[in-house]
Amino acid sequence: MPRVIHVFRQPDRFVAGTVGEPGDRSFYLQATESARKVSVLLEKQQVSVLSERIGTLLEEVSRRFGAEVPPTTPEGDVDTSPLDVPVEEEFRVGTMGLGWDAESRSVVVELLAVTEEEVDESVVLDDTEEGPDALRVFLSPERARAFATRAERVVGAGRRLCPLCTQPLDAAGHVCPRQNGFRRVAAES
Repeated sequence: MPRVIHVFRQPDRFVAGTVGEPGDRSFYLQATESARKVSVLLEKQQVSVLSERIGTLLEEVSRRFGAEVPPTTPEGDVDTSPLDVPVEEEFRVGTMGLGWDAESRSVVVELLAVTEEEVDESVVLDDTEEGPDALRVFLSPERARAFATRAERVVGAGRRLCPLCTQPLDAAGHVCPRQNGFRRVAAES
């Protein structure tokens, strides 16, 4: 079966979001353009890495190509709306690709589906017939920076961290290794 490549050249929206409660969240990237919507499932770490790499790519593009790249995103430009529902997973992301399209002056994000076999690097950002399904999104530098800002916030919106050991706190707290297994109990008034 030939691969399916979902291409969004001028998406109305491209965002990171979650479904579920902190500690039990599923992370998605969602692209919409007119009536089309594609959602892909990925790991929290992948969202974090993508956000970080977009920032690095934008700095490099500005330095090497002289492209105008905003250093930050104005608060009003960051999409804070939830994911469009229903969230239907097209595929789980395995490999991610990131590039700069000089012709359209756009950041190109490509997300490839998980496969049993190793992905040949030549398939990333290419329209070959063989290979895993893909989602390819073109973003202006401003939209890429706004995506990265939201993605960082989504990743950081999880459970609070223990101030002693920096492990995530559950609703009931946790047994902190820095306290040798003892849990402080707040004195009731």
